[in-house]
Amino acid sequence: MNIEEFFQLSAGKWFSHRTSQHLAFNQSENSKSDIIIETLAVDHPEAIKLCQQYKINPNSASCATKITWNGTMEKDQVKHSGSTVLVSVPDADNPAQGKLLREIVDVNQTPVAGRYKIDSDGALILTIEDETISSEERLWFASPNLRMRVNVLKSFGGFSITSFTSEIRMGGFPPAEKASEAANSVSS
Repeated sequence: MNIEEFFQLSAGKWFSHRTSQHLAFNQSENSKSDIIIETLAVDHPEAIKLCQQYKINPNSASCATKITWNGTMEKDQVKHSGSTVLVSVPDADNPAQGKLLREIVDVNQTPVAGRYKIDSDGALILTIEDETISSEERLWFASPNLRMRVNVLKSFGGFSITSFTSEIRMGGFPPAEKASEAANSVSS
């Protein structure tokens, strides 16, 4: 599997349930969200704008996606919603890994490109690190309609958060041939 196939298989509407553990405070919290993932053409204006923010030639992008979410945290029942655009820029010498550009909503924040890698199991590994925080997330398909995520977030100030997320596809299925390919790769 490559990054383009992973984004294509992720397209659709998902129900997401996340359990997070705040290690320093020995507290856990749950959240539920509806997530819509849309693939975008690499020449889509939002993808081009994102490449320009990172000072990367848009022609080097391989795929783009837009993620929109709407959910609540179980503890405070506060609604959380938003969206972001992601663009992958494969390494020239190894297209199984590269930069992952993420939309920056705070104009005062310096854009920091994450890194992605597709591992031998077809899982997507995302890492993001800046001067204050480090995050590593692993995403994989247990089946074409069930996606899992594990995330470890570390602050250089001392706190750590781990989370496990299960996502169930609610609609917007990938093309049949992609779904059967995913099912075959998951079962092998």
